[in-house]
Amino acid sequence: MASASSTSARSLFVDSKLRLADRVQVNVNNIASVARQIQRGSKSNENLKKLQLIAAHLGYQHESLLKSSLLVEEVKEQVRAMQR
Repeated sequence: MASASSTSARSLFVDSKLRLADRVQVNVNNIASVARQIQRGSKSNENLKKLQLIAAHLGYQHESLLKSSLLVEEVKEQVRAMQR
């Protein structure tokens, strides 16, 4: 039977995962928008700068996702230890 702390840990993990997924989706949408503008040839220099900024943000989010996945594994181990 799952304890309150393991349920809480799962809930925190799900919430965190959803927030990260939302942030990534926003950036993917922004990249698509910038790419369309570049394709049309409007303000391509500004758009390239925006694209570079978005790419940097995606890199930060990728790092954050990796760190979060490591933390999830730690939480899983703690939950298993508490269930013993």
